[in-house]
Amino acid sequence: MHINSVRRATVAVAALGTLFATLTACGGHARSDGAPGSGGRGGQGRTASPTPTADPTRIPGVGDRLQRRIPAGSRQVVAVYGKGRNSADSTVVLYTRRGDAWHPVRSWAAHNGRKGWTTDHHEGDKRSPVGVFTLSDAGGVLPDPGAKLPYDHNEAAYTPPAEWDADHQHDFDYIIAIDYNRVPGTPPGNATRPQGQAKGGSIWLHMDHKSGTSACVSVPKNAMRYLLRTLDPADHPVVVMGDRADLSA
Repeated sequence: MHINSVRRATVAVAALGTLFATLTACGGHARSDGAPGSGGRGGQGRTASPTPTADPTRIPGVGDRLQRRIPAGSRQVVAVYGKGRNSADSTVVLYTRRGDAWHPVRSWAAHNGRKGWTTDHHEGDKRSPVGVFTLSDAGGVLPDPGAKLPYDHNEAAYTPPAEWDADHQHDFDYIIAIDYNRVPGTPPGNATRPQGQAKGGSIWLHMDHKSGTSACVSVPKNAMRYLLRTLDPADHPVVVMGDRADLSA
């Protein structure tokens, strides 16, 4: 085994004592209302239709405040358009930049925090954080599907607890860590939170269970496989995420 793979696996195993708390922070197993959300028919993904915009050098629907936070060197953006401040429903669109212009590639129905969005995320608020975050690391229960991001295949570490209901048993088959209050360059299961526990963490892109999450963004399995095979560290991928009002501010 490659020495870097051994090192990453060692880190994941060392963190196992706190990982179930991490999994609960991300996914949870209880719905807020006991009913599934409107997951939509986004499983296969669809070619994203260009959204009219006066400036193709900008991500559609994203205002100056967040647009300025997209790194100049980034050529891949995963945009998460939340339906509303208090809604768990959202749409994910992958954009790539060619030259100076952004082009939509694929889109999928998705879910975010079951209570919606916040610009001041805290542990347990059940809201996803609004912002721009890098995407550095991936992993999951299932073997690497051909990810370009470093992939931590660790079935023991990412399998949800047995007491979670059946709808959530595959949440972490595939994971892409969102670099909110975490250490980039470490496996998604690394529980280190540089801003402290109160600011929450373990915010991931992961498999959809057709209802809101504890703070993560969830998409269908085919979307996760596509993103894992497409997001490239050389293109400095980031996620731009929030409800449409906050995104456009």
